[in-house]
Amino acid sequence: MFKTRYLITNQFTHFQRSSFSSQPFDLVVIGGGPGGYVAAIKAAQLGLKTACVEKRGTLGGTCLNVGCIPSKALLNISHKYEDAHKNFKGLGIKVDNLGVDWAQVQKKKGDIVGSLTKGIEGLFAKNKVSYYKGWGKFTSKNEIAIDLNDGKKETITTKNTLIATGSEPTPFPGLEFDEKVIISSTGALALQQIPKKLVVIGGGVIGVEMASVYQRLGTEVTVVEYLDNICGAIDLEVSKAFQKILTKQGIKFLIGHKVLGGKNLGNAAEVVIEPVKGGDKITLTADHVLVSTGRRPYTQGLNAESIGVKLDNRGRIQIGHNFTTGVDGVYAIGDVVEGPMLAHKAEEEGIAVAEILTGKVGHVNYDAIPGVIYTNPEVATVGKTEEELKKAGVQYAKGSFPFLANSRAKANDEIEGFIKVLTDKKTDKLLGVHIVGPNAGEMIAEAVLGIEYGAASEDLARTCHAHPTLSEALKEACMSAHFKPIHM
Repeated sequence: MFKTRYLITNQFTHFQRSSFSSQPFDLVVIGGGPGGYVAAIKAAQLGLKTACVEKRGTLGGTCLNVGCIPSKALLNISHKYEDAHKNFKGLGIKVDNLGVDWAQVQKKKGDIVGSLTKGIEGLFAKNKVSYYKGWGKFTSKNEIAIDLNDGKKETITTKNTLIATGSEPTPFPGLEFDEKVIISSTGALALQQIPKKLVVIGGGVIGVEMASVYQRLGTEVTVVEYLDNICGAIDLEVSKAFQKILTKQGIKFLIGHKVLGGKNLGNAAEVVIEPVKGGDKITLTADHVLVSTGRRPYTQGLNAESIGVKLDNRGRIQIGHNFTTGVDGVYAIGDVVEGPMLAHKAEEEGIAVAEILTGKVGHVNYDAIPGVIYTNPEVATVGKTEEELKKAGVQYAKGSFPFLANSRAKANDEIEGFIKVLTDKKTDKLLGVHIVGPNAGEMIAEAVLGIEYGAASEDLARTCHAHPTLSEALKEACMSAHFKPIHM
């Protein structure tokens, strides 16, 4: 099915180029990741003649090709293996000769990614978006030169351009990526075999997700984190509980440690660390070292600065009101601008730009953007943390409810974690919701909707939730914040 769609897409793209490339586009999007491809589709739906330029040769950006989707595929597979290995016997399910066919795991992951990337090409064809596979760069604010992947060159003109080129892993001095021994998240997704030992530098979202994948498959995993807690941006109470759960599962954490240096030994690696507050140096050895210390904006080769686009001291494109760069008709969104590097944040910004260009009111509520960590249990957050409210001097109320007291969680034998709700003490308005527990990434949507529409905790508490469901724990946490829960 997808092979046929791919051929149709190529024919359509060729038709668009040969028939219309002499006329200026209303919008050219540089970058085919979540922000870019969504912006292109939305703009086309709103009647703009639209093109998208993407050098990778497949759409979906880092998220779909070497990020969100393949990592979630591996998280899902490794979770099912661990569940069968550790828990099935207690459920009365007998499994003999359990093992992992790593080549099949990698194939399955690739099939998932491939089907989705081809699907986006089909959406481009359906919505009449011209797709250029190549490297786009500015020759002027209205002209984009493209080095096509087939070796040819083409120049297109445009009334507006949207920069949506995403980000790349931040390297660590002295530990250069070879994607074999010293690996980024990209290399971690495509290891040739399951390692015996893995050192992860950085206890952020990507670090703990990949640590979970391999720990479940039998790897001895050590996570080194400079800060005093993992996933530093999340609520501290949630972070500490989350770390305890992952430690119990078998991941070793060296919190408050800094990396002094390392060495690629060819078929293994050494990393030298020491406590941030002082102490003895420690040398760690492993089959691979995953450097997961963050990502940086990817703007190289765009030639954007030559037309007046300005970067800040972190390499991000500076934008003003309505995602404008200060250069008439040039906009920027996603990981190349300030804000959380999240695919769904980029998507919302892409839709907003398309709406703005067509005279509508594009809007993104940055207080209602969820974040999810797809481990088991999951972590999901939206709004303010308790630390942020304290720092801002906001008078707040807090309610919480443990999954241990939720009937569905007990029936599923998934009782780790809790839900924490933060509200304005005077008005009861929802300010933040933080979940560590089963299906947190799905349950957070209700909290996001509540914050988006300015709901009070009483509004969610008085909304009927099906029984038995995990979502009842959110209802009870809101009851706790407003007055008192029933089942605790």
